[in-house]
Amino acid sequence: MSTGTVTPPTTGWLLPAWSLTSREVVRFLRQRSRLIGALAQPAIFWIRFGTGLSGSFRMPGAGDGLAYQVYFLPGIVAMIVMFTAIFSAISVIQDRDAGFLQGVLASPAPRTAIVLGKLGGGSLLAVGQGLLFIAVAPLLAYVGLAPHIPLPTSPLAWLGIVAMLTLMAVGLCGLGYFFAWRLESVQGFHAIMSVLLFPMWLLSGAFFPANGSGWLAWIIRVNPLTYTVAGLRHAMATAPEQTAGLPAAATCIGVSLLFAAACVAIDVVITRRGGTTGG
Repeated sequence: MSTGTVTPPTTGWLLPAWSLTSREVVRFLRQRSRLIGALAQPAIFWIRFGTGLSGSFRMPGAGDGLAYQVYFLPGIVAMIVMFTAIFSAISVIQDRDAGFLQGVLASPAPRTAIVLGKLGGGSLLAVGQGLLFIAVAPLLAYVGLAPHIPLPTSPLAWLGIVAMLTLMAVGLCGLGYFFAWRLESVQGFHAIMSVLLFPMWLLSGAFFPANGSGWLAWIIRVNPLTYTVAGLRHAMATAPEQTAGLPAAATCIGVSLLFAAACVAIDVVITRRGGTTGG
């Protein structure tokens, strides 16, 4: 019998990552209020602001033919993705308080798998809810709550929508994970959400275009979320006026990809350093 040092068991990254992803989805399905909260508030925003601003909205370079609710739709989808990312990040704090996260960290699962599992679950839910709202939005026209919402019919366009939603979801979930990992309370995370995440959405061109925004245009241009929202507009566009004044599609894809990759890489680094709070 060998008397050498016992080597701890090791495991691959795929099974732990998928297990954590599945756990996020199951948790979501058991908490129906999360779906209502993630979809109801954006829907109210879209209907109310769309109705109130429809008579005064003029997008520079698009003429008078673009209804505000058509312009605002990609921005509202981005809000849905952001809310889902926030809920996903809060689950990191809740798992730490419940002791589950410490147990996962003590397991032989690679730290990278832990990050991929948490981000994968949040991103999957965010993309699913975003697509659901895009599909449901045109139905509101039949009850008089929205104008006619044109949607692309090309499979390639829908593939682009899914791709941009995925990049947006991974980036926002990764950003939320970073702050949740370093914060000790849900209240502290809500404060970060109020001063960073929500302004990021507001100043991404989701609510109003950068053109004609004065000094805010510079903030909008350096905001990485601007390019994911613009990329989603490119993918959802059915007429040239819907993409007037936007960055090129290739630029949007490149910046969105870099943002998502940077957030994931940073999350992996802080998770591998050990500990469960920033301290």
